[in-house]
Amino acid sequence: MSHVFQRYMRKPYPVAVRGDGPYIVDSSGKRYLDAASGAGVSSLGYSDTGVADAIAKQAHELAYVYNAYFTTEASERLADALVEMTPKGLDWVFFGSGGSESMDGALKMALQFHLDNGQNARRRFIARRQSYHGCAMGGLAVSGNVVRRMLFEDVLMPADFVSPCYAYRDQQAGETDAAYVARLAQELEATIQRVGPHTVAAFIAEPVVGATNGAVPALPGYFKAVKAVLDRYGILFIADEILTGAGRTGTYLSIEQDCVTPDIVTLAKGLGAGYQPISAIVVSGRVFDTIADKRGYFIHGHTYNASATPCAAALAVITAIRERHLLERVQTMGQRLRAALAERFANHPHVGDIRGRGLLLGLELVRDRETKATFDPQLMLWGSVQREAMDRGLICYPMGGTADGMNGDHILLAPPFIIDDAQVGEIVDKLAAGLDAALATLSPEARR
Repeated sequence: MSHVFQRYMRKPYPVAVRGDGPYIVDSSGKRYLDAASGAGVSSLGYSDTGVADAIAKQAHELAYVYNAYFTTEASERLADALVEMTPKGLDWVFFGSGGSESMDGALKMALQFHLDNGQNARRRFIARRQSYHGCAMGGLAVSGNVVRRMLFEDVLMPADFVSPCYAYRDQQAGETDAAYVARLAQELEATIQRVGPHTVAAFIAEPVVGATNGAVPALPGYFKAVKAVLDRYGILFIADEILTGAGRTGTYLSIEQDCVTPDIVTLAKGLGAGYQPISAIVVSGRVFDTIADKRGYFIHGHTYNASATPCAAALAVITAIRERHLLERVQTMGQRLRAALAERFANHPHVGDIRGRGLLLGLELVRDRETKATFDPQLMLWGSVQREAMDRGLICYPMGGTADGMNGDHILLAPPFIIDDAQVGEIVDKLAAGLDAALATLSPEARR
C-alpha cells in the first residue's frame, strides 16, 4: 500500500524504474516513449550520463550552501551561460527551484521595481485568457486557466485578462493577420486605459501557450505590437518561458523568434532537463539596476535558490545543447514531426488544427472540422486519449478546456530533443491508434 499523496488518487500508477534515452521503463518491463518529456521537462531524455556525472561531481565537492551567505562556482558559471544564451539586455539571473516559485518571484520583482522607482500605485497585472503561469497563488492569480483557478478564485489577488492570440478560433473571417494583431493590441491598450495606466505593473504571456491552449504560437508581429503598447505606458513585459524556453522551440528562448526582448523572463522545466529541480528569473539591466541602486536587495528568497548541485546539472544541460547542436536538432526534428503529423492527421475528421513551434506541437480535437464544434466536455475525450496512448506505450499530454476554459480538447507533444526519425514514426503511429481507440469509445451521436 502506497502512502504517497498522488495528484490523482483513484488510479493505479505504474512504477517507473529506469530511463533509456526518450523511453521510460516500468517495473513490469514495459517501455513508454515519452512524447511529452514528462511535462515538457526531459529534453535530453532519461539516461544522459554527462549530466548525471556533473551532478555526482558537484555533490561530492559541495552539494549545497545557503545563498544568503555564499555564491558558488556552479551558480556563477550557469548565470554566465544563461546571459550568453539569451538576448542582449538580459544580464542578471535569480535562481529558484521550480517554475511556480520563479513566476511568483518575477511578480514580486516587477512590483519592487515600480516601488523602488517611486511608482507605488503600480500593483496590477494583466495576463491573457487561456494561459497558465503556475500553481502557486501568485502565478495562479495571473493564469487564465479556468479549471485550475476554480476552487481558489475567491482568494486570488485580482488580475485583468485580455484575449490570447488564438487565430484558429478568434481571427475573424476575412481578417488579415495584421488586422487581427492590431485588434489584440488595441484591446490591450483599452484594458490599460480602463484600469489606469499608472496602476499596471506588468503584462505576462507565454510566447507559445502550452498546456492550457495546446501549443498556440502568436502570429508574426503580435509581441512587437504588444511591447510597443507596454513601452508607451512604462509597463514591464514578463515572458513566461517555463515550458517554451531552454531550447524547446528551436531557439534558447522562444520569444527570440518574435524579435522582442522582455524585461523579465522565467525559465524552468528544460533548464535542468529533469535531472535536478531548478528554475531562473532572467532580468534586464534596467530592472536590476533600479532595485540595486534604490534598496540594494530583492525582498524575496527561498532556501534552495542557486543551490550548487542543480546549477551544475543545468550547466551540463546547456553544455550538451551547445556541443551537440541541439537547437538545430529541435528545428529539424520539429519540422519532421510536424510534417508527419500533418500527413497522418490532415484529413482526420476530428483533428481541427495542427500547430506549434519546434518540438512543442499541438493537435486540437473537434467534433466537426467545418464548424470547429467541440466535443461535450463531460466525455473527457482528452483523458481517454491519454489512457489509450499509454496502453500502447506512448506518453502524450492531452488536456481539456482548450477552446474557452471548459470546452475543447487538445493533445500536446513535447518529446525529448534527442528523438530520431524512427521515434517520430512511432509517436505518430501510436498517437493515431490511441486517438482512434478513444474516439471509438464514444457513441455515434457524441461524434456527430
